[in-house]
Amino acid sequence: MHIAQDTVVQLHYDLSDDQGESIESTRSGEPLLYLQGHGNMLPAFEQAMQGHQAGEQFRIELSAEQAYGPASEPVMQRVPVKHLQGAKRWRPGMVGVIHTDQGTRQVTVKKVGKFMADVDISHPLAGRNLCFDVEVIAVRPASAEEIAHRHAHGVGGHQH
Repeated sequence: MHIAQDTVVQLHYDLSDDQGESIESTRSGEPLLYLQGHGNMLPAFEQAMQGHQAGEQFRIELSAEQAYGPASEPVMQRVPVKHLQGAKRWRPGMVGVIHTDQGTRQVTVKKVGKFMADVDISHPLAGRNLCFDVEVIAVRPASAEEIAHRHAHGVGGHQH
């Protein structure tokens, strides 16, 4: 089966920038699961995945503009430390996640106190060209429930 609108894709990837700096990898854990065509991944990534099938290995290169946009001046915001997710003890330079009215957002901790933290809400990968080395593990039709919920269910996807 080929990757198309309303298919669930299971994959492993290694992410690096165009200078070869390793950023993250799924290889040591469960594969990533996502619903194609529903904005669960970067639009340019989903477009590049279109038409591939299980067993394929390939590279996707995205410019900064296709990924998280150009680098910008830091956009600082003060948030309660209890709202930062991703670590128990925070230090400047660490990347965490906060939940906003627009969904989850990665932030970079700039200064942390006992109760409040100053964070840069600009995406940590803004301004970087990204390279995904992808291995497609499986492709299947999405269930009606997954399409209605606009995300994949199961290991590596969203759990209810």
